[in-house]
Amino acid sequence: MATIKGIKKQARKRHRQSLERRMRNRAVRTRVRRQIRLMRAALAEGDAAKVKDLLPATMSVIDVGWRKGVIHRNTAARYKSRVARQAEAVISGKEA
Repeated sequence: MATIKGIKKQARKRHRQSLERRMRNRAVRTRVRRQIRLMRAALAEGDAAKVKDLLPATMSVIDVGWRKGVIHRNTAARYKSRVARQAEAVISGKEA
């Protein structure tokens, strides 16, 4: 973290807080993206058992990203809708 000198104490604190928030948000966003990548890989393989296992975890991680304000509510809904639709196609044995 770069130190800022000669600026008001409040500005330094806000800068420090913004960096902490950035790292926290980045961790959540990375977790969401990683989980979606895992799910897409399972969908591409067509492994129904793996998809069934990953689906609840993926939905949960997406919801966490939305609740923490890292991704927008509609973005979360779109991700969940697409993943659910593709998962259902794989589980039922149809082409996605």
